[in-house]
Amino acid sequence: MEFRRLGVSGLKVPVLSFGAGTFAGRGDLFGNWGNTDGREARRLVDICLDAGVTMFDTADVYSNGASEEVLGEAIRGRRDQVIVSTKTGLPMGEGPDDAGASRSRLVRTCEAALRRLGTDYIDLFQLHAFDAGTPVEEVVSALDDLVRAGKVRYVGASNFSGWELMKSLAIADERGRPRYISHQVYYSLVGRDYEWELMPLGLDQGVGAVVWSPLGWGRLTGKVRRGSALPAQSRLHRTADYGPPIEDEHLYQVVDALDEIAEETGKAVPQIAINWLLQRPTVSSVIIGARNEEQLRQNLGSVGWRLTPSQMAKLDTASVRTAPYPYFPYRRQEGFARLNRPVTDHAVA
Repeated sequence: MEFRRLGVSGLKVPVLSFGAGTFAGRGDLFGNWGNTDGREARRLVDICLDAGVTMFDTADVYSNGASEEVLGEAIRGRRDQVIVSTKTGLPMGEGPDDAGASRSRLVRTCEAALRRLGTDYIDLFQLHAFDAGTPVEEVVSALDDLVRAGKVRYVGASNFSGWELMKSLAIADERGRPRYISHQVYYSLVGRDYEWELMPLGLDQGVGAVVWSPLGWGRLTGKVRRGSALPAQSRLHRTADYGPPIEDEHLYQVVDALDEIAEETGKAVPQIAINWLLQRPTVSSVIIGARNEEQLRQNLGSVGWRLTPSQMAKLDTASVRTAPYPYFPYRRQEGFARLNRPVTDHAVA
């Protein structure tokens, strides 16, 4: 397993990490991805560790905290072998302090996560979303206190816009507080919006990307193809409306290219989609999920080989979309192009 530094920090993470969102399976949106119990979770963790996948990601909102509990049980007795990443900030109830990133809530949710995980520190504590109602100074100060108390080792963000992330980094620098070393983001062959603003920001500021939903909300599993019906057991029947929207024709265009490369390489469609991500700038780790051992072993086959430059180019062409303003002039006007080198000119983080 290849390891990369997470952003410009000293923390080294595997290029594949495991997402525990399928653990427990309670609730609606954040509980219907799977229902992996404690015994099966431990088996999946065993397989991950054998393959060198040592980073495990969860969140307090996943199954209303039960995901953290199941993960905590699964890593019991081997805490020193793993990197634990969790998130907070999304609503956990209807009360006035049941959402957001106020000082009181960050302290409370961190301590609750520590209890559920059965550990005395969290390796990577991430804000699940930007809280526009709490001053950034208060947020970074509270995170600093958690780091100084030894409860948190590193801090990160998730699902921030460019200005939200840059403002947070600037204030952390100004106040001498810990900066976000990671940004957990949606990025896939059918969702490349990350590239236009957040990827250049990550390159400039040294923020590593931890990618969620690398298979485009389950659309790049190899089960969705032009002219074929969606399998009855697919969770897309229940969750498609919650995920990033994708036009059918664009999806089929990408899947056609993936199928062609699958014929050339003998690799599965999901493996190719993940391998493409691992060759993109700023990507430190890609979160893979699995509801069973078969899915996990297939996803683990995404590493140990590389797509060729021509295969990467084929996927780039099939998945490219018109850039939003103010980025679209960069492609067509030489003056803009000279001032703004394509992000693909940069080396992978």
